[in-house]
Amino acid sequence: MAPSTIPLIKPGDDLAAILIQTMKDQGLVWEDRDILVIAQKIVSKAEGRYVRLDDVQPSTEALRLAGICQKDPRLVELILEESTGVVRVTPHVLIVRHRLGFISANAGIDHSNIDDGHQQVLLLPENPDGSAQALREHIQQQTGLSLGVVINDSFGRPWRLGTCGVCIGSAGIVTLKDFRGAQDLSGQRLEVTEVAWGDELAAAASLLMGATNEARPAVIVRGLSITGSGDGADLIRPLAEDLFL
Repeated sequence: MAPSTIPLIKPGDDLAAILIQTMKDQGLVWEDRDILVIAQKIVSKAEGRYVRLDDVQPSTEALRLAGICQKDPRLVELILEESTGVVRVTPHVLIVRHRLGFISANAGIDHSNIDDGHQQVLLLPENPDGSAQALREHIQQQTGLSLGVVINDSFGRPWRLGTCGVCIGSAGIVTLKDFRGAQDLSGQRLEVTEVAWGDELAAAASLLMGATNEARPAVIVRGLSITGSGDGADLIRPLAEDLFL
């Protein structure tokens, strides 16, 4: 289910309190082991992760890359500051490895659905797993229930068109389930099967969140038993195992 009419989030807002009140106002009740999937954008907004482009001074490298990808040099400078390496740059495309390990376009920096989006942009949360844990703890303190939290963002994928919801931060659930050693229906031993539960939850919730003006940045997933330890960082493939970078 997706609570509606969640107010526009401002820096410093208490997301947990807002979500709890919204659920109450709509007659919705939290249940033990619910999983809250929440859009990265409102987490970043609450944490005040805005940067005004006029405050950014492009470096020589940012100016060079901006000439190739045809983006605002100030935006390119922010992308570089948030990244540890450039993966690919072509006209209108700048793909980087974010300092948190994600491979994404523009380091996840966004200006859609942001007031004055031509003059300021929004960065990813400083620590998405920490943000998820803090949100989980606050809601649990208020409800007395054990919950899971997934922070969802939209990423493009190699060899596939379109964006898809992915988990960039989580708390209270296993995000990467290892089935190696289990048996399939034929009794064969699974050798390589690992399932990205965090990403599957994020993608499923994205269908309810929508992609334009639906204003449903939070989804409650119910009926799944995937509790345990883990976080969003578990889904990032180590560089030593990456065959494509």
